Amino acid sequence: MLEAKNHSDKLLVSELRNGNEKAFRQLFDLYHQDIYGYSISLLKSKEAAEENVQDVFMKVWQNRENLNPEQSFKAYIFTIARNQAFNSLNKAANDALLKEAIFYESQKSHDYGDYSIREADCKKLRKEAMGQLPPKRKKIFKMSRKKGMTYEEISQELGISINTVRNQMSKALESMRVFFQVHDEII
Repeated sequence: MLEAKNHSDKLLVSELRNGNEKAFRQLFDLYHQDIYGYSISLLKSKEAAEENVQDVFMKVWQNRENLNPEQSFKAYIFTIARNQAFNSLNKAANDALLKEAIFYESQKSHDYGDYSIREADCKKLRKEAMGQLPPKRKKIFKMSRKKGMTYEEISQELGISINTVRNQMSKALESMRVFFQVHDEII
């Protein structure tokens, strides 16, 4: 089923590259809820998340000729969403009024007791997900995510190719994503 979805995405991205508005609409319909959920988790504001979704798909439309149908469209738009959200947060940190508005919304939207319980559950799940990784993959993942090492630094330290590091990280992230999807009732 995943392969059929990837094939469908590739066809839609190919059509989008040619300016097909229906293909754009289908991609928007497929992914806007996921991008909204991801955006709200980063920005803690419904309005900011909705704006982020619009910005993401505006960028997709503006850069449609440069899209590569062979690359994951989902990964591409999630990267845009993350970057846009971080840009908004950076801007908010430097703008006193915007900072107050965003961080006020963030505080208002959380019930602290519930939040600390969910945070503990998430930490436990992350630990379980990492525990299921093979030892070498876990080591590479920790070096990248916990120590902040680049793939090149990891490859040099472990004496393996950058492509091996990239492949192991990709597999680690995919298996963790699947683990979280199976356990999403907690999150």
